[in-house]
Amino acid sequence: MDLLRSYMFVPGNSEKMVTKALGLNNLDVAMFDLEDGVPQPHKASGRAYVGSILGSPAGGPRRWVRVNGIGSDNLIEDLKAVVVEGLEGLVLPKVETADDIGTVEKVVAQRESASGMAPGSVQLIAAIESARGLLNAPAIAGSSTRILGLMFGAEDFGLDIGLSTNREGEARELIYGRSAMVVAAASAHVQSIDGVWPDFRDEEGLRRDAIQAKRLGFSGKSTFHPGQIDLINELFSPTAEEVAYAEAVIAAFEEAQAAGQGSVALGGQLIDRPIVERARRVLQLHATVTGA
Repeated sequence: MDLLRSYMFVPGNSEKMVTKALGLNNLDVAMFDLEDGVPQPHKASGRAYVGSILGSPAGGPRRWVRVNGIGSDNLIEDLKAVVVEGLEGLVLPKVETADDIGTVEKVVAQRESASGMAPGSVQLIAAIESARGLLNAPAIAGSSTRILGLMFGAEDFGLDIGLSTNREGEARELIYGRSAMVVAAASAHVQSIDGVWPDFRDEEGLRRDAIQAKRLGFSGKSTFHPGQIDLINELFSPTAEEVAYAEAVIAAFEEAQAAGQGSVALGGQLIDRPIVERARRVLQLHATVTGA
């Protein structure tokens, strides 16, 4: 089971930041950014540089690229430059319909063939950043076998629906949007990745926001600052208490099964198969973290 918890945006035209990101062993996914992170005059040089480093020696985080938006003048050139050996996936910004995925998928398939890559090897994350995108999120999530997950673009989504500039507390104003996106991802059995906590100096704010995201069902969280990675990894990994309870659930259920019972009470809670399957998932994730 893949455990992809931390996703960091890295400006694709910054050799210093890209080099640093490639050396971050605590980061799960580096997203080399050709969209918002690169000013228009530097788009061409940024995509050329990112394309050149994707095939560098393995190690460090997984190598993904956020390309420019569907319909932009830069998208096709981005895909030509970065769909090369070493690329593991693409983040597609501002996706609003399932047809958007199909448009990119055709070009990616052509580029895989031209680059000698295995067909279907490049995965996709669709960023949901608008009300229209959210309404179409279930169809987007299920539109392609390449889809690894959906990513919530909180800042653009907030702009689209007219929210205030500053977020407060656990961003309660975004609960509906975040929850709806998690459900859309789950409907297609893909991952759900939460948006960034914008104040990299506010560790307590990040903690509250990430705990809220995990409770809503997100599997990971994006960031733009390496100082947030360890906390994100911690909060999206099973806790010792969660692991201990999962072990107790499975042991109690297996004992009940051996006695011919379909369910059992543990600590006053009825334990049946859905709870057991969730407990097994916790232990699988824990094994991934620990390498057990």
